[in-house]
Amino acid sequence: MRIASWLVALCLLLAFSTIVASALPDWADIERLWPMFGLGTFGAVIANSSGVGGGVVFVPAFNYFQENGVLALSAAQIIAASFLIQCFGMTTGTTRWLSKVHREGTAATGISLPDFFKMTSLVGALSVPAMLLTQFSGAADSPWVLWLFKCFSIALGALLLATTLLSRRAPQSPRTQITPGDWLALSLLSIGGGIATAYFSVGVGELVALYLFVRNFSLATCAAVAVSVSALAVLCGSVYHLLHTDIPWTLLCFAIPGAVLGASLARPIALWLGAFRLKVVAGVWILASSSYLLLAASVSN
Repeated sequence: MRIASWLVALCLLLAFSTIVASALPDWADIERLWPMFGLGTFGAVIANSSGVGGGVVFVPAFNYFQENGVLALSAAQIIAASFLIQCFGMTTGTTRWLSKVHREGTAATGISLPDFFKMTSLVGALSVPAMLLTQFSGAADSPWVLWLFKCFSIALGALLLATTLLSRRAPQSPRTQITPGDWLALSLLSIGGGIATAYFSVGVGELVALYLFVRNFSLATCAAVAVSVSALAVLCGSVYHLLHTDIPWTLLCFAIPGAVLGASLARPIALWLGAFRLKVVAGVWILASSSYLLLAASVSN
């Protein structure tokens, strides 16, 4: 596993070096865009500690900067940037979680290793084709994509907070067995999540993480599965944007290193915070950021 982790790190380093060589940021870019490093770090910590994709941080933030004239980005460029940043952050986070699973086995997640990998494989096998079909059919190129994203995020944040607070009233031991109903629910959520990911750069990991939270699986199970399938989704989904979107490469030069740093820190932060506080923090951020952007947009109109 250690060799695999080093190979992944080398591939990410080569990919990032190619981005920097293509963008060649100058001093003016550094003065303008250095805060994107902090944004990338924050987004990756939220994403890789909870399983809720970094797009729930990047898309609202880039949308805010766009609407306030800080960044000149189209909706497609915002989604493309989110995809590419998550390729680095979520892949780094996946290697961290899978290293823990490899070292500790069932003790790492609370479910058997065969069930863990069957769950991850099922979600990936159903979500990625649904996402790619949506992307390459042109259905994801909606002018309403950012408005739809805000509505999706508000619903997701509200559900996450509600289920977290309700489960606090009657704490139970983490679930260790996957039922036939779980497999069916995960199959349906994978397809819907893949379609959502095509539109928003997030979706499948969030829906899977939320379902596993509700079903009271351990935090490690929720995060490790969701982060792994999100990494697979954004890696595959980035192909569409590399072919069809004018990607803001200079912006990525600053956000990507932050995302890698945040992903490296996320697992110990998740275990330190614990499931309840982590879910509350993620839910509040998702709900508050998208509600603010939706309200600001309605006021300006």
